Amino acid sequence: MFRRTFSRLYLLGALTLSLGFATSSCTDENGNPVLFSIEDDKTLGDQVAHQTDSTYQAQGQLLLRTDPRNARAYQLLDAVVNRVLNSGQLQYRNEFPWDVKIIKDDATQNAFATPGGHIYVFTGLIKYLDDESQLAGVLGHEIAHADRRHTSRQLQNQYGINLLLSVVLGENPSQLVQIATGLGELKFSRDFEKEADQYSVVYLNGTGYYACDGAAGFFIKAQNEGQANPPEFLSTHPNPDNRIQAIQTKADELNCRNRQVNSSGLQELKSLL
Repeated sequence: MFRRTFSRLYLLGALTLSLGFATSSCTDENGNPVLFSIEDDKTLGDQVAHQTDSTYQAQGQLLLRTDPRNARAYQLLDAVVNRVLNSGQLQYRNEFPWDVKIIKDDATQNAFATPGGHIYVFTGLIKYLDDESQLAGVLGHEIAHADRRHTSRQLQNQYGINLLLSVVLGENPSQLVQIATGLGELKFSRDFEKEADQYSVVYLNGTGYYACDGAAGFFIKAQNEGQANPPEFLSTHPNPDNRIQAIQTKADELNCRNRQVNSSGLQELKSLL
């Protein structure tokens, strides 16, 4: 008990010192505050992912990697994710664990990522998409939220650093449940969304494979189908009009917009789900 209390006081004291001296360790390259260390990101992400896994597994919705029936589906999805992760453009490719899990829910068209790079994608989103560049674009957007540490910073804004540190130290299990439950509905700032869109283009360009405006393809599809029942992704990632243009402009700058991609893997994945 003394050791845990001392650790918490040490962390809070270190945080206070870092804030007091405004050192570069508490800001990113753009000068935005990042109060968590990379290790804190990983620890919080592992805890949230464990809680998320438990919740969806209890509901019978988590497709387990250990189940042989899911092996081919994960092989196909991993191929998309790994192309993005290995694009050479991620800041924390080697620091974060990075994995992806499928949630069986055809009625939900969404995806989200924890701090530290644990990605969740709903079957409803996978089945909604038309080509593999769209899937890579949406996943690239979520990877950017983790890699640019948007999720940590948004959680800090929402819950406060003291509460999050208590979760990291395992002292607040009820709050961990609340964070895990609400992560899929976490609403990012306009700046975070814009940056995630831009990095999705950068990541897909780095693959040398995908049309790097893939995320725009998702927004265009949702927009063309009207707003009667918009995908859940739009409720936490709004303003598709401006975003489509910004994504396409960035893709034009990189000259990677018109790549033709074989989407047979996506079609097979959809059939398996």
